[in-house]
Amino acid sequence: MRLARRGFILGGAALMSGCATAAARPVTTLAGAQIPPTPTVQIARPPQAITAQLNSTRPLDPRGAVRKELMERAMAALDIHKDRITRRDRMYLVDFKKFSGDERLYEVDLHGGAVTLMRTTHGRGSDPAHTGFAERFSNTPESYMSSVGAYATAGAGYGAQQGPNVLLDGLEYTNNLARERAIIVHGADYADPAFLAREGKLGRSYGCFSVAHHDLPVLRERMGEGRLLFAWA
Repeated sequence: MRLARRGFILGGAALMSGCATAAARPVTTLAGAQIPPTPTVQIARPPQAITAQLNSTRPLDPRGAVRKELMERAMAALDIHKDRITRRDRMYLVDFKKFSGDERLYEVDLHGGAVTLMRTTHGRGSDPAHTGFAERFSNTPESYMSSVGAYATAGAGYGAQQGPNVLLDGLEYTNNLARERAIIVHGADYADPAFLAREGKLGRSYGCFSVAHHDLPVLRERMGEGRLLFAWA
């Protein structure tokens, strides 16, 4: 999923000169000399910067990529956890109803409305038969299952085993042991396109949101701290 960005400008500043009207005629002075007519100049409207207030009228997910229930629950979570979700420019959603080989990790631009898609894994305990579908979820340590609910991103981290990652804090009873369980966003070979092409589905994590190595650097930068990651099935 390649990431959509804010800060873009609508319109453009341009001067349309030399647009004399058909009715304009030379003006004759008393001395008989002619003075060229003053041309009519049309000035375009100045550029309009997009702000959060302007963007409030823009529909989220105009192409309907995100399941409606998932979007509605995530929007509710933004309000429920407003004390912990302090950044409202974008949020991240995971649809565990979808097959692991499908793009089911979404970055939602809360200002412009665009959605960018990526792939992510689920826990091996959630899919013991390795069908590619998560069937069960848990907040229990050593269950190796994925957890659903609202998370707050807690900034970039680095681990001895998984390397660069994004830390997560679980905000609900379904995932509030995320730190204890070391549930993070990290890159993994079993989430790379080559693995998917070979196996027909992604591999399984120990409950983490593993992503392709090439997606992690941008995600790590953009997730940052204080943004919502909401996973549901």
